[in-house]
Amino acid sequence: MTATRRAFIFDMDGTIVDNMSFHTESWIAFFQRRGKDIDADEFFRATAGRQGKEIIRSHMGEHLNDDEVRALNDEKELVYRELYEPHRKTVAGFDGLIALAKEMNVALAVATAAPNANITFTLDGLDLRRHFDTVVGAADVARGKPHPDVFLLAAERCGVAPEHCIVFEDAPLGVEAARRAGMRAVVLTTTLPAEAFAEFDNVIHIASDFSELTIDELFSS
Repeated sequence: MTATRRAFIFDMDGTIVDNMSFHTESWIAFFQRRGKDIDADEFFRATAGRQGKEIIRSHMGEHLNDDEVRALNDEKELVYRELYEPHRKTVAGFDGLIALAKEMNVALAVATAAPNANITFTLDGLDLRRHFDTVVGAADVARGKPHPDVFLLAAERCGVAPEHCIVFEDAPLGVEAARRAGMRAVVLTTTLPAEAFAEFDNVIHIASDFSELTIDELFSS
């Protein structure tokens, strides 16, 4: 009997790399220049996993056309990359986990709300893209998290049924997107404490990093 194909689907920001504080800092700086004061904790909880264009329209107005939104988002992302570049590295244990997963024939995917420039900045900057069967970003789906689109597309491209996928996330909106996709989730507490995920019945494990995770135990959960 052929073994069931399985997949790990990783959110990128805050999961593969511990960078969400830099994203929040860059958003706050971006909005402050426009006379808008943003509470950092509230902003993260409300927006982590949403696409930049969605955040800009929700804070600056639905009247903005696509070109205006794109220019504003590019401006914010440039601030982010300048802030984060000196600190760019993977979360502890990530490299070992994906190496073992590949040995065990587990499909690997990235499913992120990030634009292509930030995907290139992170995955290519750390020489990670070659490890993944597919990378799905903001340019590939119309809606960000908590909609399940990005995870479902990643699973489809890997040829793996949603129920055989495990999503790695750091944000409630991402865990909710995984739940809507019919996928179990592992939470990384890089940004929020475990209590922030208490309401989710699809969370099978919560960890500070990847170093203590065991692949067989995750799939048997």
